Amino acid sequence: MKFFRTLGVLVLLLALGAGYVAYQLNRPFGVFGDETFIDFPKGTSTTQMAALLAQHGVISNAWEFLAARALRPRRALQAGEYRFAKPASVLEVYDRIARGDVFYHVLVVPEGQNMFDIAAAAEKLKLFPVADFLRAARDPSSIRDLDPAAKTLEGYLFPSSYRLDRHTTPARLCQLMTGRFREVWKTLGPAENVHQTVTLASPIEREARFPADRPLVSSVFRNRLKIGMKLDCDPTTIYAALLDGRYTGTIHQSDLASANPYNTYRHAGLPPGPIANPGKDSLLAALHPADTDYLYFVLRPDGSGAHNFSKSIAEHLIATEQFRRASRREQVEENPPGRVSQRKKPHRHN
Repeated sequence: MKFFRTLGVLVLLLALGAGYVAYQLNRPFGVFGDETFIDFPKGTSTTQMAALLAQHGVISNAWEFLAARALRPRRALQAGEYRFAKPASVLEVYDRIARGDVFYHVLVVPEGQNMFDIAAAAEKLKLFPVADFLRAARDPSSIRDLDPAAKTLEGYLFPSSYRLDRHTTPARLCQLMTGRFREVWKTLGPAENVHQTVTLASPIEREARFPADRPLVSSVFRNRLKIGMKLDCDPTTIYAALLDGRYTGTIHQSDLASANPYNTYRHAGLPPGPIANPGKDSLLAALHPADTDYLYFVLRPDGSGAHNFSKSIAEHLIATEQFRRASRREQVEENPPGRVSQRKKPHRHN
């Protein structure tokens, strides 16, 4: 009889202990403030992980993590950096590390962004300051084998989505982006003058919203280049103002008159280098322009973002006036009499 009483007490104690452990492992915990980051290098043991998690306030005691490991011994724990932003149970923490749910930023670089845009986006993600990225992007040494004339990495910071951890340096990001450019460039066919191609593709990217317009815009630029006609391209003027540190979001007469070599309202021919980072479609358009006699283009008045193309200045002036009338109508509809207009001046067009 005494044996059974003792056995019953042991069973009860085991049940209570198991219940306590289960409670502890499923109880949300976290005393680390807004967020904390823990980096587990390759080779970190379970005991070391448990100690670090407890030290940073992610779990209350290291033994809890070891208990979770004992309950789920077949799951391999993954090295890497983890971000903890809210209280979680030990089992939830354990499962995250077993899944390899490491922390990373996604830097999305759309086609047509320049190095200033990329720098601002990286700083917004708290990766590194604008100045640090610009310093790395202004060093063309990593692309000089492909483009000996490159002044910076502008044009070769290929648009894509990049998964970056908090330890990614500006130089490493530039390496990833130029590496992606090299991959795409190899797919485009016979070797061409990469500097001229990328330089031409960059204003094509900035001017043409739709893929169908890009070969046509390319033909306009190439036709102008053939006859020595200035490109008169707004994005190049904006880039010149950016380089001079005086762009305010609007093109001024002083920008159009600027002697900066990137200002194609003052200088014939291509600018000295790319003004943005083109995608594959714009690179293809630069390599394979449409066969046209067009010398001008302007946005259509329908608001679609597509362009009207013209062979003569007379045709172009008509198309430009149609666009301006539509813009004025839209401005009146958005800002009827009595309301102060917040609309910016219409962007200049070729």
